[in-house]
Amino acid sequence: MQNRFFPYVLKLFVVAALVLCFIMIRYYENVLFYDPFLDYFKGDFNSMPLPEYNPFRFTLGLFLRYTLNTIISLGLLYVIFRDVLMLKFSLLLYSIAFVFFLVALFLVIQIYGSQNNFLLFYIRRFLIQPIFVLLFIPAFYFQKRNSG
Repeated sequence: MQNRFFPYVLKLFVVAALVLCFIMIRYYENVLFYDPFLDYFKGDFNSMPLPEYNPFRFTLGLFLRYTLNTIISLGLLYVIFRDVLMLKFSLLLYSIAFVFFLVALFLVIQIYGSQNNFLLFYIRRFLIQPIFVLLFIPAFYFQKRNSG
């Protein structure tokens, strides 16, 4: 009985540890990443101009945070599904999404400035939060369930 139960406990422990990693990234975001928009969006951003920022450092901070979230997300997907092909597909989707949302973020900043803060807020949210893993887990679960 214990031998059958142990892999599930280990799997649950690893999943909990990976979720804790997401929490730690969020908790230490001000220390780990350069993002002047963190404080901007905590305030009344609709009546404020965009903050001054260094585009290179901002992009580097977004890349680092997105990469950490992606690695943890891929680890979570692997622990749950144990499917390397699914992992490769996820990595491709994460890479495409990063390029798409990073370009969209800077286009919104350049074109709209502070005129379209909600669009800027949500595009940035996709880059800094592990939203895709919340979409991938149920999608891959149903894919696996329906494929056999």
